Amino acid sequence: MTRGQGPTVRRRRLASELRRLREAADLTIDEVSEKLECSASKVSRIETGHVGVTPRDARDMLELYGIAGDEQEALVQLAREARKRGWWHAYNEVFTGTFVGLEADASSLRAFQALLVPGLLQTERYAKAVIRAMRPDAEDAEIRRRVAARMARQELLTDPSPPEYWAVIDEAVLHRVVDGPEVMAEQLYRMVTMAAQPNVTVQIVPFGAGAHPGMEGPFLIMGFPELADTDVVYVDSTSSGLYLEEPPDVRRYALMFDHLRAAALKPDDSVEVIAEAAGRFAEQAALPEKSLETSKEWGA
Repeated sequence: MTRGQGPTVRRRRLASELRRLREAADLTIDEVSEKLECSASKVSRIETGHVGVTPRDARDMLELYGIAGDEQEALVQLAREARKRGWWHAYNEVFTGTFVGLEADASSLRAFQALLVPGLLQTERYAKAVIRAMRPDAEDAEIRRRVAARMARQELLTDPSPPEYWAVIDEAVLHRVVDGPEVMAEQLYRMVTMAAQPNVTVQIVPFGAGAHPGMEGPFLIMGFPELADTDVVYVDSTSSGLYLEEPPDVRRYALMFDHLRAAALKPDDSVEVIAEAAGRFAEQAALPEKSLETSKEWGA
């Protein structure tokens, strides 16, 4: 797919433009809601991208802001395109926010994880064990559904036009045994394989680096190809996530990521450390030793 052309990013772009045009027209949200006979919360949610906007609502708002002709038609068309459904709607009980839509449209993804292998690099068995541990009360059917959704997300990295994916991972992830040494060997060889992809870079922050900015928690910085679509930082948690779009917040996390990259081992050295850890787990599990050349057998 062409990066930056999905419905979630189009909705975000339209929301930003509608807010800009309202402000240029010197109208408050309350004044717009009064003139269009709708709630102020609806206007606010449209402008923040939390809800979509119908083409008719978009046209009404644009007419109120004095926008007509080709400019109006272009934005109404953007409203139509923003209402299309992405593949992730098939998993709407799993993906409840806009995260996957933004991730799918990003041209660059900069991730940091201190506790787990990042979702885009997880094997099916590792993902199943992690999801079950985080949701001990979940039914088997829900676990299977969430694992399937995570595997579907991973197709992003092998897309014909994939994003640049850069993952920085704390060394602790290589030592935390998830579901036994066999699963860990499979998972770590999978990381070695993925790191060989031209669009994927993996770095390990060694224990010897001491305290580092990532100790605050995991995060993902999503970048987009269009200048109009500013970067978004997603700060992860077990129950929800926080989206940060204000320039000072984005700059702070970009600086944190730069410091993490500097503290981490070089990419080639990181792959070597991952492969060594995988070999140790393979030995513990009495599995045949895998070389880098044959590690592709250990795909997700």
